[in-house]
Formats: sequence, structure tokens, C-alpha cells
Amino acid sequence: MEIQKTDSKGIIINYGVLLGILSVVLGVIMYVTNAYLNPSFYFSIVSFLIMVVVIVLGIRTYKIANQSYLSLTEALKLGLGIALVGGIIGAIWQLLLMMVIEPDYMMQMADMQREVMLERFPNMTDAQIDDAMAMNEKFSSPWIMMAIAIIGSLFFGFLISLVTGLIMKNKNPYEA
Repeated sequence: MEIQKTDSKGIIINYGVLLGILSVVLGVIMYVTNAYLNPSFYFSIVSFLIMVVVIVLGIRTYKIANQSYLSLTEALKLGLGIALVGGIIGAIWQLLLMMVIEPDYMMQMADMQREVMLERFPNMTDAQIDDAMAMNEKFSSPWIMMAIAIIGSLFFGFLISLVTGLIMKNKNPYEA
């Protein structure tokens, strides 16, 4: 008995776009509440939970459409695909925020980082703070931040899909 495999592209795109849209909505909420420069820990938790729910639902949808069969490889492929699409959409929002909506975003971020450094390390000299700020500036370009966001999305997508795949896997008895 041959079982037709479900095409994963549609599921990856649908759930990846859903993840991206929810990430953008959360980003807009952070912007409107003025939490975009120094977001609270709760925004990170909500963002992670959104990612978990969307990836698990995408993998579950695939498993149901595939007659309850799911391999770990398929789960990883789905989870990474969803995370990549969602990460790209989220990174585009971040780029739009930094370049169009808040063109002085990088300057605001640097000012905020300087204040945090002064609070945490009051004994630092101005030269030490300037050196630290110069180092931060090297890694704070919009393009590097966009790349880091996509890589982070892939990393967490891998972990989520690995755990989900290990829990949900069900080998097809008709496959060799």
C-alpha cells in the first residue's frame, strides 16, 4: 500500500507567513508602546511562545494531512522552513523600522546603550565607554541585525522542530 506524501511547501509558506505576520504585529505593539528600544522580558517570552505555537501547528497540520505519519527529518524541514519565512518577514519589519519609520533608530539605540553602561558600570572612564560603544557600533548595522534575527529564528526553529518532531514522529510502516 503506497501512501501519497503531502507537499510541505504550502504548509511552510502558510505557517511561515502567519509567523511573520504575528511577529510584525508584536513589533508594532512594541513600537506603539515605545518598548522597541529596550523591550521587556515579557515581549521575548511572547515572541518565543508565538514561534512555538505556529511551528507546532504547522508540523501537526502536515502530520494530519500525511495520514498521521511524520518523520523527524520532515519535522525539521517544516520547522526550519516556517522559521525561515517568518524570520525573513520579521527581519524586513525590523529593517523597515530602522530605515523608514525611525531613521534615527541606531542613534537612539546607541544613546540607550550608553545610559545602560553608565548605570551598570559607574566606574568606567569615558574612554572605556567610547571603546565599548565603538565595538557595539560595528555589530549594530541594520544588515547585521537583520542577519542575526534570521539566524536566531533558524536556531530556535531548529530546537522547536527537533523537540516537536521527537514527540510527534510516527514512522510509516509501508516505507522501506
